[in-house]
Amino acid sequence: MSFKAVLKSIAFLLLLFVILYVGMNNTHTIDFNFPIAGTTAKDPIRQPAGIIFFAMFAVGVLAGTLLHGSGGGGGKRSGSSKDK
Repeated sequence: MSFKAVLKSIAFLLLLFVILYVGMNNTHTIDFNFPIAGTTAKDPIRQPAGIIFFAMFAVGVLAGTLLHGSGGGGGKRSGSSKDK
């Protein structure tokens, strides 16, 4: 395992801790309005603030993962064999 992977794991765990901390300390209910989607324009989603925060974080992580993972095969792969 490389040192870079360990640092990324620690950073991700720190982000998850922040999500947990926010969720524990923001238990009041809020209205979530996202009029572009259409469904929340008339009837907003009413959930605790921590749940809304976690949902937005999860959407961002998934979007970043999809964008990062779909980079295409334009570059050289590290496992490719070279002519000797």
